[in-house]
Amino acid sequence: MGDTHTGEDRTYRQKLTAGDVDRRAVLRSGAALVAGTALAGCTGGQEGGTTTGTTTDGGGGSGEPTNIAIISSPAGFGDGAFNDLALQGLQNAAEEFNINIQQVEETDQSQYGTVQSRLAESQNPDYDLIVLVGYNHTQALETNAAQYSDQRWMLINDYVDQPNVAGYTWANHEMSFQAGVLAGTMTTRKLSHAGNSLTPDNATVGFVGGVDGALINAFERAYRAGAKWVNDSVDVRVGYIGNYTDTQTANNIASSQYDAGADIVYHAAAAAGQGVFQAASDANRFAIGVDSDQSKTLPDYQDVIMGSAVKFINEGTREVAAAVAQNNWKSVNGQNILGLEEDAVKVVLGQAVGPKLPDVVNQNLSKSKQAIVNGDVTVPCTASGCQN
Repeated sequence: MGDTHTGEDRTYRQKLTAGDVDRRAVLRSGAALVAGTALAGCTGGQEGGTTTGTTTDGGGGSGEPTNIAIISSPAGFGDGAFNDLALQGLQNAAEEFNINIQQVEETDQSQYGTVQSRLAESQNPDYDLIVLVGYNHTQALETNAAQYSDQRWMLINDYVDQPNVAGYTWANHEMSFQAGVLAGTMTTRKLSHAGNSLTPDNATVGFVGGVDGALINAFERAYRAGAKWVNDSVDVRVGYIGNYTDTQTANNIASSQYDAGADIVYHAAAAAGQGVFQAASDANRFAIGVDSDQSKTLPDYQDVIMGSAVKFINEGTREVAAAVAQNNWKSVNGQNILGLEEDAVKVVLGQAVGPKLPDVVNQNLSKSKQAIVNGDVTVPCTASGCQN
């Protein structure tokens, strides 16, 4: 279990104020964008077992274009969350600069080494930046970053210690703690919306994770801690799918949690999380989304999505793309950790359910955020996950 205010975090925060780009201001400017924009998935044609598509520049800038490739996580594009946010940031950068974007959807993690090297070796075009969505790319990048030392890489949710890598990790544990605060606050209160309701006499909530490993364990443990910060007697039921795509298994796990008394379930399961929302709808209960405001990216489920634990990934990818386009790599390379203090993560209340929540919800979210930033509350694990 790690303290969220590690020396590593402090080093980054010092870099934030002294660096070439004021990330704190940039991230704050993007908060409304993520909270208010629905994300669309993209598809394309087959090439070497990998689905690819191309988005050309949005007209910004002149001269030679900056060529950027983005490789999906195993969840793929169209997840309404992690992958689509990363892509959206590049598309936003393309509106400001002369940027060509190549989408590469690869959902088989065993192929990441090959796909990364194929793009690094490409001459037509020669990619100025390759964006890797998710920690699943880390092992392959440990080899490829050294082998292709003149290739610039952005790795999301992890870091490889090479000068040609910009590692961006959002504080999943901090936003998950706040998701727990939301669940812990509401599980003992009355709420009715569109036929869905809470049972205040039963302090039980649930969590459905993707892969049972260090990263998602941080979501779980922090969520549990947040719920118990509000109500020490709350019962938190936990289940793992084993992947990020199996909506039916996600549905089955969440359904069993609702049957056992949970009235709110938080998921950290990427695309598979839609199965949790369907289970909430079937059980006439509520759920908490992840990564983006899923009450907007998945509007069919807005009546069950009480809120979402959001990280502004789009601002990170936009920032790195802009830095590469402006030949300012030193402002973004290295390890970058972004959390509540930088306004880079937060719990956003659902567009349909949120207006019906009592004032105590926002009060508890604000109070817990300040306690975390001040160091009065230690969130379990770290932005990189749980190490034990």
